[in-house]
Amino acid sequence: MLKLLSNARLFAPEDLGVCHVLVGAGRFLGVSDDKDTLTAAGAAEFDLDGRRLIPGFIDCHAHVTGGGGESGFSSRVPPLALGQFTTAGITSVVGVLGTDDTTRDTRSLLAQTRGLREEGLGAWCHTGGYHVPPVTLTGSVRDDIVFLDPVIGVGELAISDHRSSQPTFAEFLRIASDAHVAGLIAGKAGIVHLHLGDGERGCDLIRRALSDSELPARVFNPTHVNRTKSLFDEALALASSGCTVDITAFPVADDDDAWAADIALGRYLDSDAPANRVTVSSDGGGCLPVWNEQGEILHMDIGRPASLNQTLKDLLTADRSLESVLPAFTSNVADILRLADRGRIQTGNTADLVVLDEEHNINDVMVAGIWHVQNGEQKVFGQFESKPE
Repeated sequence: MLKLLSNARLFAPEDLGVCHVLVGAGRFLGVSDDKDTLTAAGAAEFDLDGRRLIPGFIDCHAHVTGGGGESGFSSRVPPLALGQFTTAGITSVVGVLGTDDTTRDTRSLLAQTRGLREEGLGAWCHTGGYHVPPVTLTGSVRDDIVFLDPVIGVGELAISDHRSSQPTFAEFLRIASDAHVAGLIAGKAGIVHLHLGDGERGCDLIRRALSDSELPARVFNPTHVNRTKSLFDEALALASSGCTVDITAFPVADDDDAWAADIALGRYLDSDAPANRVTVSSDGGGCLPVWNEQGEILHMDIGRPASLNQTLKDLLTADRSLESVLPAFTSNVADILRLADRGRIQTGNTADLVVLDEEHNINDVMVAGIWHVQNGEQKVFGQFESKPE
């Protein structure tokens, strides 16, 4: 059914003022400030009455199979359900494996990714996990990216962390090279999504790769860059060198040596680093442990997809403009992942969108032209989600 979304304050992500948007066949069929040019027979009209219309969030780092497993088998986090993404405004997601790439593998990650696709979500994944050699399906990082449709890169490969394989520089370059060449062959992102721990080496391997190899900077995509304040400073320099860096929306206490995601993004945008080289992800389903010096867990939390919308809300409450911060959740992510029809509200793109209310909360969510959330209520449910009676 054709849908006409009228009288929207459109951020596409740039501020286009009051516009009208025609949706059909899962795509944006037209965007105009003149409603009459979009009139179509049989279109159902949804008058947004000036509410803000934005692209759906693209979460470039979520543990869709569940993360954890670092404190015994009972600490394995369950897989994430469709509604945990859509009610958070996430219309596209990239799944990753973390520390536990032993009891979980690329097969299970691919299966969960395809399951989310069947339920309507835009879903992709990376091959491999924390460790070297990367866990793959075909036996090759390059073949996984080239031949497996949902696989767009490799990661999250861990560096500067006691849980990593402590990869050598040569191993690091080989994986990055395979990802890059596979991306060229398949027309995919071909990135190495890098988990950064809080080790003293920080981003050293990435800096060495930029100076001692011919690989382009865009191949190296570090995440958790706001884990420590010094690591964040390193990330600013990497972004200025051409890398796209990813801020994680995890909880940060006042006395932590870290930047909360909203503060980190604000500091990034106030710096000289390129505004199009930063993204924000949720780490949804991931284990968020606190360790002692012996590598033993003191306590753990779990990442939540809803942290993305909360971060955006915190930024807007702090008087950051929506137009300035929104690309880190939408168009910047689409660009680094080479998802050409996502992240922007423009004719021909997949009709993924979010409507915000006056308090910056999510009012409505559309995924590929279908309302998954309306008036704050989930309308489309995953296979094993409980529906309200």
